[in-house]
Amino acid sequence: MTNPANLSAINGLEPARVWQFFAELSAVPRPSKREGQVRAFVREAAGRLGFVFREDQAGNIVIDVPASPGCEHAPVTVLQGHLDMVCEKNAGTEHDFDRDPIRLVQDRDQRSGEMIVRADGTTLGADNGIGLALAFAAATSPDVVHGPLEILCTIDEEMGMSGAKVLAPDFIKGRRMLNLDAEEDDALYIGCAGGCDTTLTWELKAGPLPQRSSACRVSVAGLRGGHSGVDIHLNRTNAIKLLVETLSAAGDGRLRLIELRGGSKRNVIPREASAVVACSAATVKQLSAAAQEAQAVARRAGETSASVQVEKLAAESAFAALTAKDTQRVLTTLTAMPHGVLAIVPEMPGLVQTSNSTSTVESSLADGKLRIIVGCLSRSSMGRELSVTARQLRAIGALAGAQAESGNQYPGWQPNVDSPLLALSRRVYQQLFAAAPNVTAIHAGVECGIIDERIGAGSMDMVSLGPHIEGAHSPDERVYVASVQKTWKYLTALLAELARV
Repeated sequence: MTNPANLSAINGLEPARVWQFFAELSAVPRPSKREGQVRAFVREAAGRLGFVFREDQAGNIVIDVPASPGCEHAPVTVLQGHLDMVCEKNAGTEHDFDRDPIRLVQDRDQRSGEMIVRADGTTLGADNGIGLALAFAAATSPDVVHGPLEILCTIDEEMGMSGAKVLAPDFIKGRRMLNLDAEEDDALYIGCAGGCDTTLTWELKAGPLPQRSSACRVSVAGLRGGHSGVDIHLNRTNAIKLLVETLSAAGDGRLRLIELRGGSKRNVIPREASAVVACSAATVKQLSAAAQEAQAVARRAGETSASVQVEKLAAESAFAALTAKDTQRVLTTLTAMPHGVLAIVPEMPGLVQTSNSTSTVESSLADGKLRIIVGCLSRSSMGRELSVTARQLRAIGALAGAQAESGNQYPGWQPNVDSPLLALSRRVYQQLFAAAPNVTAIHAGVECGIIDERIGAGSMDMVSLGPHIEGAHSPDERVYVASVQKTWKYLTALLAELARV
């Protein structure tokens, strides 16, 4: 099943069993909410290896792995990761995420010179494919000592955690769990933010263009984007915000909106956005000047490949546009929508407490109305602040005459500094690497909080770990080869210790 080019890309990488499984997984399409092919792959792999597995109605899979000889009486340890991946690609990259394998590339990081594995023009899927590869390699390597294991493979983590949300309390037996979805090899995560989606929707009357109107497309491309939780503090430029800033430079009442698009997924900082507008010829020139300025500003802010372009279009009679007043209403609302860090944890100045990402906007014309939908993902480690942020977004929408709804809320994972699993994990790390791990929380969603809630609040003892991954949720995603080796060494030592406990 593995793409021959992918086998060449991982040739010589250690641990070989981890990279072999990752290459095999990379050949299987696995978009969020469309995990049928990867679920079949996992079932086939488990059966081929002689492991018993079970699957619930949602599509979550648990694989039972017998203990190493002599370790049968150790408590069950759960190794957990998610099957789906974020599917993003660069403009101009030909790739069908429902059919095509991810094309792996062995490369060097341009800044550090370290060996990395990346993908050719798309997201890599190391989030969370490398975690699953570590779990399967640990379960099948004869030289790894472990007690009884359960490999818990959840679905749809990236688009709503709907798999974890429906886990039955008896679906897993283990009550201690290693989540393998972290992205820093010197950190142990013991907490994460919760999240909530908010959607603003308008249905606004669209009419024919005025005579002597010009039409143009304003496009933003080439931004870095990134993970809307992990990267939100880096102040990366938001393509939707940059587009709206450019359009707003035309002045109130000078544009009529025909089409508006930006971003792709709520958990991704938008890299591209575009709008088609009707305006006067003089305003097109003004937009062109504003686009050049916006591009320069973005590049000075670190977006070295930023492109903001204005393309004049034929003013077709088939075009239907909003009124200038409704256009201004939409642009003003998008200007007011918060994007970025909203609060920092007071006790931990480097850790984001609350954020919002204004991530997507789309439009469609039907029955003489332009339907515009804006999607946001808010995150917070404080449940009250998450609710306040969602309420703020709904209030902005309501003031602008939009239908505003929040939903798909999931809880954060509250840290337990007295966790026995944490104490053991810290001790093993210190012994292996002669340094203490960074014990912290992450401003992103991992499934630990939901799993604990589903299995029985407070009954799960959990730690999250993983190798060094950068650029997750963007085509810049890469995993560091030496970091995978380090994580493998740590995971196998930790499993050996857990087999004695």
